[in-house]
Amino acid sequence: MRRSRRTFPLTALALSLAAAPALAERNLMPSLERSSDVCPDRPEEPLWLQEIPLRQVYHRVLVQDIYRAQNLERVVETGSCDCATRFPSWDAAEAVFRERYASDERWEMLQASEGYNRRANAARPAAEAICEAAGNW
Repeated sequence: MRRSRRTFPLTALALSLAAAPALAERNLMPSLERSSDVCPDRPEEPLWLQEIPLRQVYHRVLVQDIYRAQNLERVVETGSCDCATRFPSWDAAEAVFRERYASDERWEMLQASEGYNRRANAARPAAEAICEAAGNW
């Protein structure tokens, strides 16, 4: 008996600590509204990308990767991180996709995405420094 009395408080403590994160998670409500502290008036992603069939989601990923690489490189090239430079319309990324990749096979698009990710990652440190100085990171 003595032993069970001592383990009860420890068991209760362990259970309450285990339940705490679950209770905290219940209070977090995901928002479907898009909002950002940096450049809140960003252009919306084109509707055709938002509605793309699941089997073709790699098209959307490629356009997003092109957009990200173009924008980070533009920030570095111009030395400016105003909202129009960092988050322009999607037109240029869409044009590159349609001209170069729209008829490619899935594996070719995935390979192109890797290339755009490398470009974006190479430009990111310099772009981040420029944008942090402008308060836009």
